[in-house]
Amino acid sequence: MMNIVERELELKLVLSPERSIPVPARLTYRTDDPYAVHIAFHISSDSPVHWTFARELLVEGVFRPCGYGDVRIWPTKIENRSVICVALTSPDGNALLEVPSAAVAAWVERTLRVVPPGTESDRLGIDEALAELLAPLPADDLWLSDPWSADESPSQDGEA
Repeated sequence: MMNIVERELELKLVLSPERSIPVPARLTYRTDDPYAVHIAFHISSDSPVHWTFARELLVEGVFRPCGYGDVRIWPTKIENRSVICVALTSPDGNALLEVPSAAVAAWVERTLRVVPPGTESDRLGIDEALAELLAPLPADDLWLSDPWSADESPSQDGEA
């Protein structure tokens, strides 16, 4: 059974140290994709902008700076507010977002209760898929059996 943990948030897109704009977003966690978190940013376009990255990155980013490259996350205080900063880099540009710490921490905690750390692989069904892939089929018996039955074995002296 697949579970989904979602949360609507209003993030702040930082344009400069003095200016930011609100951006509605949805955090989504699905148990059928247990290692990932998904964020959909609802900006002024026909469809939302989607980002997917490791849940572990967001879990760690609630407490300390983490990430390299395209996604970097760190906790901080801005004007006496606890926020989590998320820096995103893509070929289309860069974005710095401020996310309310309490809301993200509560949402991350919900995902950890649904799929505790270390149990993600249990949700993928890898063992079942491998067993099905490697299970012999009825036709395999034909290939594995001796092609020469006892009464039809070739003669040892070359005569038929």
